[in-house]
Amino acid sequence: MPGPHAPVTQQPAPRPTQRPHVAALIEDWWCAVAGAFLRRRGWVPRVLASTGYGTPRDVRVLGRVLLVPPSRARGPLSPIRHADRRPLRSYLTLPSPGEPVRVTVGGAVVDVATDRAGYVDVEVALPPDAPLTPGRHDATLTALRAGTDAGPGAASVVAPVVAPVQVVGDDATFGVVSDIDDTTMVTAVPRPFVAAWNTFVTRASARRPVPGMPELYRRIAAEHPDAPFVYLSNGAWNTAGTLARFLDRHGFPPGPLLLTDWGPTQTGWFRSGPQHKGESLDRLMTAFPQVRWLLLGDAGQLDEDVYVRASARWPGRVVAIAIRQVDGARPRASRGRPEPGAPLVHGADGAELADRLADVYRA
Repeated sequence: MPGPHAPVTQQPAPRPTQRPHVAALIEDWWCAVAGAFLRRRGWVPRVLASTGYGTPRDVRVLGRVLLVPPSRARGPLSPIRHADRRPLRSYLTLPSPGEPVRVTVGGAVVDVATDRAGYVDVEVALPPDAPLTPGRHDATLTALRAGTDAGPGAASVVAPVVAPVQVVGDDATFGVVSDIDDTTMVTAVPRPFVAAWNTFVTRASARRPVPGMPELYRRIAAEHPDAPFVYLSNGAWNTAGTLARFLDRHGFPPGPLLLTDWGPTQTGWFRSGPQHKGESLDRLMTAFPQVRWLLLGDAGQLDEDVYVRASARWPGRVVAIAIRQVDGARPRASRGRPEPGAPLVHGADGAELADRLADVYRA
């Protein structure tokens, strides 16, 4: 039996029985060829940490491993440090799939390997005699192979990278799940060319919050100081630094960002946004069975449909659904959508949604 600080190796997920989609095969081939070439030129793996979440007994730790040139080999990658550069540059990265990473949090040590897109997403069980207190804690991620197979000039020692983890106490009974694009940040998703410009060109410092939304979120946080805030978006993990900096600059409560990978999957060219959000909501509901959630989104995508279905799957677990109306967006719902399992309100901005939610609470 390993000691309390001995690493536990997480078993890899079972291989899918379905043949991978051709897009995934092409992407995997490119990553293997480009990765081998760059490693011979001295590039090394480095960890980019994201904020995770969990309970006093187990936590979900998130991160990604990318290959970087020797000039960036001696410092950890920061999602905030270069967050105000053009967002397009965030997509010009090369992941390091299959990279061994050591995750340390509390008294637990777990060895994992990154997935085919370089991501670390691991649930770590903490020692029964050493639970974490509610609040922020730090996990550390260490790329075990960094520097060992790199060329001249690469770093031989890599400091662990800190990955914040938000621990939710067992006495927390209220939480907030929020979309980002056109819910907290003006993106104009219903207008594709404007949305593309905002997503790939506009710097974080130039992005505008949806009117009234920062005030609404701060008011909710003041009324529920123990409430976790989780930002659930179809945006790419590449933009995590840009989004985190935007939320912080405009005073939104801090919280984990649950984003997605825009690359090909085992079954198609792109991931399903509604599936990503639905599965993430199910995971939150399971992780925190005592929490009832306020779900905030917008009409520019399928947030209302996703939230209504979640409220039906989890009766009594959704306090209310608040949807911001977006110019140019038409109401969309998939076939067979059930009746909402929670009050559903709409508003043009944060002020209107605050009024509608106040009516719900009074009722």
